Amino acid sequence: MRQNAPLNDEKIKLLSEKALLIRRSIIDMLIEAKSGHTAGPLDMADIFSYLFFHALNYDPKNPSWEYRDRVVLSNGHICPVLYATMGHAGYFPISELKTLRKFGTRLQGHPHREWLPGIETSSGPLGSGLSQTVGMAIADRIDFGRTSDKQFVCLTGDGELDCGQIWEAAMLAGKEKIQNLTVFIDRNNIQIDGFTEDIMPLNPLADKWRSFNWHVQEVDGHNFHSINEAWTNALSVFDKPSVIIANTIASKGVPEYERMFEWHGKPPTTPEEIGFAKKALGMK
Repeated sequence: MRQNAPLNDEKIKLLSEKALLIRRSIIDMLIEAKSGHTAGPLDMADIFSYLFFHALNYDPKNPSWEYRDRVVLSNGHICPVLYATMGHAGYFPISELKTLRKFGTRLQGHPHREWLPGIETSSGPLGSGLSQTVGMAIADRIDFGRTSDKQFVCLTGDGELDCGQIWEAAMLAGKEKIQNLTVFIDRNNIQIDGFTEDIMPLNPLADKWRSFNWHVQEVDGHNFHSINEAWTNALSVFDKPSVIIANTIASKGVPEYERMFEWHGKPPTTPEEIGFAKKALGMK
């Protein structure tokens, strides 16, 4: 159930505990699968914890509930964080997490809408998720008008912003003034083959979004107070869509992996790599 109240210490503790459980589940899944992405899932655990355990309206027992908020994971390769969060939120048994990427599993290497209830869109090709989210929000406006209480959330990576389709969707959303649309950008400064500013510089990133008529905020993506303030501000904006640029540390939680682009697309496999993760996250 969506909550707009300020976070108290008790709720911060709960969200931190959930984020730790999510990170532990991510590592367990990747070790079991022996493939998958590490950096993005780990660094987005705090934002997913905040969204699913404080901010969003949804019913895990009725994933198709008409009045649910919509969450679109555009950078589908970080799906271990989505699956781990959904498991801990009650969409399916946590034991199913260890089927990640296995033959016949519902937990594919990129989310598959037709196989897993609660997934809004299948995602794989980068850049398409924002267009899909904008389309959902426009359809909702046609059906329910500008006062609809639904929120439409799209999560993207900063490397994904190299894709032109993102900016086409941003231009349309700004033109249509879709006030119940919020984009979270995982600004971890890495992509699969290097650092974002070496491969295709994005700065001044905030100014780019402002020029498309978006309400822009930059936050510490690991600080629940900052995330909550930005989300609350986004809900109060009525004349434009919102983007929250979340400055994150790639592979947050495992110091030996942090800020290294090499962990974008590989799992921990060696005893040493596995040991680093388990020690850092307090796992057995």
